[in-house]
Amino acid sequence: MKTKVLVIDDSALIRSLLTEMINQQKDLEVVGAAPDPLIAREMIKQLNPDVLTLDVEMPKMDGLDFLEKLMRLRPMPVVMVSTLTERGSEITLRALELGATDFVTKPKTAISEGMREYSDIIADKIRTAAKAKIACLQRSAKPAAQGETLGMLKNPLISSEKLIIIGASTGGTEAIKSFLLQMPSDCPGILITQHMPAGFTKSFANRLDSLCKISVKEAVDGERVLPGHAYIAPGDKHLLLGRSGANYVTKLSDAEPVNRHKPSVDVLFDSAAINAGKNAIGVILTGMGKDGAAGMARMREAGSFNYAQNEESCVV
Repeated sequence: MKTKVLVIDDSALIRSLLTEMINQQKDLEVVGAAPDPLIAREMIKQLNPDVLTLDVEMPKMDGLDFLEKLMRLRPMPVVMVSTLTERGSEITLRALELGATDFVTKPKTAISEGMREYSDIIADKIRTAAKAKIACLQRSAKPAAQGETLGMLKNPLISSEKLIIIGASTGGTEAIKSFLLQMPSDCPGILITQHMPAGFTKSFANRLDSLCKISVKEAVDGERVLPGHAYIAPGDKHLLLGRSGANYVTKLSDAEPVNRHKPSVDVLFDSAAINAGKNAIGVILTGMGKDGAAGMARMREAGSFNYAQNEESCVV
């Protein structure tokens, strides 16, 4: 049975592009396309779609207002479609807080070689969204109990010399926020790879920095990793852990995607296995798919302590 998709976007061209891309997939079917949330509301009742793609900014009712009402009255998987602007990224992050499953940037309207790759990306996000546990998405907006995160880090071996290495994918933005909100100002240095495109990670880091006790920033190349600081991989670079003498430093790489991701969790985990070994604490948040599994195994072989979010609380 095909996954039924409703496309919501005020641009007729974008609606047409998304519909064409999604319908190319044998397991996906666009059952309707709406130019605004008011029409979409009626189409949801009539068509009962499995997943929505939702434009961030629209007339009559913007995407955030519609999403908030939807999650309160009829929770369902939603993939946000956002522009690559600072305002677009901030609105998208707010949408993830409200319960959106994931997001994708808007397709370029010109025909390009990258269109097939984009088609595969949005199809994968829709498939993942269709499997999402909406109750977990709604809970993720609420901070975890104090013991849920700190409890796993209460280990006598943890000190300022330790490092926390985090990988996350769908649903990860809220899981990361919940995790970092509980970190004390003297916690070990934290390196994070979240599957997220360029243009969004800086806004994500700035948002977390304004909320957390620790300092949170988008990683730059060659920066010393300090306790009480978290460094998030830029959306178009791999983040690695390096060494400079006795110090840990951040390294950025423009190498090809790994497991179809850039940044890749495996790349970060592999570098932690090599350069930190038993001083690393590996953490996987949310369902990762393939990326991160092999790297975490290599971290474990190098002597690290590893933790994974339990299945019940994962979005996918």
